[in-house]
Amino acid sequence: MERPKLFKESKRIIVKLGTAILMGDDGGIALDRFHSYVESIADQIKAGRELLLVTSGAVGLGMQKLKIKQRPKLLPQKQACAAVGQGHLMALYSEAFNKLEILTAQLLLTADDFSNRKRYLSLRSTIYELLCMGVLPIINENDPVSTSELELDKTKAHRRVNFGDNDKLSALVASKIEADLLIILTDVDGLYSTDPQIDSNAKLIAEVNDVDPLLEESADIKADPTKLGRGGIQTKLAAAKVATQSGCATIIAGGKLPSILPRLFNGEQLGTLFLPKHGLSSKQRWIAFATTVKAALVVNNGAHEALTKRKASLLPAGVVEVKDIFDRGDVVSILNTSGHEFARGIVNYSSTEAKQITGMHSQVINEKIEDRNYDALVTRDNIAFLE
Repeated sequence: MERPKLFKESKRIIVKLGTAILMGDDGGIALDRFHSYVESIADQIKAGRELLLVTSGAVGLGMQKLKIKQRPKLLPQKQACAAVGQGHLMALYSEAFNKLEILTAQLLLTADDFSNRKRYLSLRSTIYELLCMGVLPIINENDPVSTSELELDKTKAHRRVNFGDNDKLSALVASKIEADLLIILTDVDGLYSTDPQIDSNAKLIAEVNDVDPLLEESADIKADPTKLGRGGIQTKLAAAKVATQSGCATIIAGGKLPSILPRLFNGEQLGTLFLPKHGLSSKQRWIAFATTVKAALVVNNGAHEALTKRKASLLPAGVVEVKDIFDRGDVVSILNTSGHEFARGIVNYSSTEAKQITGMHSQVINEKIEDRNYDALVTRDNIAFLE
């Protein structure tokens, strides 16, 4: 894809700024870079584009205000830092954009704003209205009340939290509003062929067509999660997958490069471009990415083939195992016999009911379940494929 054409045709753009590029060595905001980002975003809005800003930095700024030198390990302390820092962070943005005659709005989001479909649709309507008014939405996770980013529950084997970092949050917002382009600015220059921290011959990858192989490769590599370049890139790759499968091109680039945003908007070959795929429908995007997944259904090979190749619904006969607990209307993972998650879907029956009819033909549902719903555990229109 030609970069100049991509930026010329992109009308709705999300910029994500990470803590590492916003904060300076003294623990405060790196003001020169900060104002450079603000001016570049304001220029694009004045040029007629719709921009949204997803920003980190609340915890780091709160630490500076509270004179805490080392990042707290306890959750309440992290939340306290976020509570102090968020107000100062938004004040900086509001003042800076106001001087450039750009009105801003603050949106602090939690996992429930995505998992609950009514709230999800309401939030989307709010964002659309703000953009129509020419207002810049500034988005961050509501850390003082949300723990999904600050402390993840690793005890739930089949639980998939919709977001646990601002990279994923930016991708979910991109998916929600059908953005054309997501720009993730971080403290390295993009995705490399090998880890540039240990390999001097590492080469920057300019363009990626399929993110799945990279995700599989990086999943088994443990590295500093704040660093990009094989191993620490999991969150960036996961965000790129969500965005690109929603039809949104994604660029990961170095936020510390001079004039990075103007250079990107001019089409310079900076960072790594992840090419967009055919976009999912709004409902499929919500099923696949936005809502928290509570449990899983394991299907046999016949059901896997029927779902992926013959546009079938998921019938009880094709299910071999029900994992964990769910209610009617919940979203669950759909796994093959190897445990690989290839789809997600909205279930028509609870886990208790599903266990009663698993492996059986649909006609026995009347005998097993008093309040019969559908023949299928998951109907075709409520399935979203992840690959």
